[in-house]
Amino acid sequence: MLFPLPRMDAMSDLDELTRQAVRRLEQRRHGVVVAALAGDATEIRSSGGLTADSRLEIGSVSKVFTSLILARMAERGEVGLDQPLGDFLPAPAGITLRHLATHTSGLPRLPKGMVIRAIIRRETTDPYAHCTADFLIENLSRIRPATPGKKFRYSNLGAGLLGLALSRHAGLGYADLVAREITTPLGLSSTGTGGQVEQGHKADGKPAGPWNLADLAGAGGLRSTATDLVRFVRAHYEESVITSAVALELATEFRRNPFQTVRLGWMAHRLHPRQGGHLQILHNGQTGGYYSFVAFDQEKQVGVVMLTDTSRVGDQVGLDLLSALQSRA
Repeated sequence: MLFPLPRMDAMSDLDELTRQAVRRLEQRRHGVVVAALAGDATEIRSSGGLTADSRLEIGSVSKVFTSLILARMAERGEVGLDQPLGDFLPAPAGITLRHLATHTSGLPRLPKGMVIRAIIRRETTDPYAHCTADFLIENLSRIRPATPGKKFRYSNLGAGLLGLALSRHAGLGYADLVAREITTPLGLSSTGTGGQVEQGHKADGKPAGPWNLADLAGAGGLRSTATDLVRFVRAHYEESVITSAVALELATEFRRNPFQTVRLGWMAHRLHPRQGGHLQILHNGQTGGYYSFVAFDQEKQVGVVMLTDTSRVGDQVGLDLLSALQSRA
């Protein structure tokens, strides 16, 4: 059920929508930051000691950065969407970069044996800390993927391998590749893989350690702020240096069912006609102590950014806010 919100017909209403979203989140979370975008207007509200410039882990939202890098490199002809992963590193036959970006590679969600490793090594702060390039390549040699291109199967392993493949092709580390392709052109000065972040918390409120993800960083190793993510989202519906790459990103899709598709990196679903029939393009992220959500509607030119310093928050508040913005745009 959509959260009932007043009709937005002025900046003050945008402010109220954002405040209500924060109030829904702050009841059980340490710190939250929520941003609502409508055209060229932005409202950012926060609580629990966080601000628009608080730096947090964004987890799997990193995947849309990685896929945007793929789109930028593909439009320049440096790589091809249908180029085999095996052109970049030892890999099973048939898997392409497009498959990795749309979660249709047939690869499992995690590297082989990782679930058991996580259970045994509960003291490990970052469950992906061992995922070096050598480990991933050796691990990949022991995996028999399902037939690529046939079925959606969300894969952190696949997204991480995409980041690794693009980095190797560019001759850069993943952090430097993100800087070259996205953060420097868009002026996202606080987004990257290193540096300090606010203290994160587990779902039970206890402090959580940082995650870095080693060479699987393309799947979830970035850190950012609401300020930077607002610029990133806005660049997906306004003219910018990434406009042509965004067009490629969103035009490439794999249909999961009549209402849901996967674009390059992004998840997309269309609301039921009774809910307005709007298209929502989104991604969330979660690490040991943080939760993130970004979403937008390119046609309506609205968007949402939601960051918390607590894990396991869920998307509902962000989805409701986006729906409210869409219905009032």
